[in-house]
Amino acid sequence: MDALPTYDPIAAALSEDIGAGDLTSQYFVECRNGFARLFAKEPAIAAGVETAAEVFSRVDSTLSIRIIRPSGTRLNPGESVLEVFGPLPSLLTAERVALNFLQHLSGIATLTDRFVQAIAGTHAQILDTRKTVPGLRLLEKAAVVAGGGTNHRLGLYDMVMVKDNHLASGTTPEQLQIAIRRCRKEHPKVRVELEADTLEQVRIFLELTGVDIILLDNMDLHSMRSAVELTAGRVLLEASGGVNLETVAAIAATGVDRISIGALTHSARAVDFSMEIR
Repeated sequence: MDALPTYDPIAAALSEDIGAGDLTSQYFVECRNGFARLFAKEPAIAAGVETAAEVFSRVDSTLSIRIIRPSGTRLNPGESVLEVFGPLPSLLTAERVALNFLQHLSGIATLTDRFVQAIAGTHAQILDTRKTVPGLRLLEKAAVVAGGGTNHRLGLYDMVMVKDNHLASGTTPEQLQIAIRRCRKEHPKVRVELEADTLEQVRIFLELTGVDIILLDNMDLHSMRSAVELTAGRVLLEASGGVNLETVAAIAATGVDRISIGALTHSARAVDFSMEIR
């Protein structure tokens, strides 16, 4: 596979915000040193702290930056995550981009933590999906980990996931088996996951060799329990579709191994952070 294109979300964010220059800081702020702290205004799980620190460093490499509470830390209101000392114009130029990353990524970590706490005592893991903001996937998936979750595949290149649309042309089990063997031969370390909408599909997929995971898509609790009994640990089972904080505990109790939740990244509410200058 050819090298993947690189994308720098910090550079992109600074470019769209600063453009040709921060006019307000240039004309209306004294060029003297100041001290800033970035702090949470509500309970949260910190994420993106290191990214926020990098934002300040990119704006002005002379700034003195200190991480107080790294990503993954549980925060109370008023607790600082970052302290920065240096020229006031630089502090103010970097402020909004740094806070944007902090608020968004901490929101993902905080929501992930709520799901993880909701299934405590089961063996199930909370996973993210590819439903991420374009260009921010690696940062958002790091935020899921900061909240105690587990990353699913990063993209189309590091794992096989055969869904109903892939089989829409009428692929037979025999054709599917041939494709799995070919993929395994050429990419022996890549995991293979198949999506099942019914228990009958689960039975068919269990007859195939080379399958690592079966995704139970939008199945009810009874069907999930039946799939767990049917599978008997031969492959991992992943539940997905319509999972929320009210239903996730019952889903985990069925005995599935993994629960993937798109809402972790596409619907997390931003955490309220602020920057205070002294």
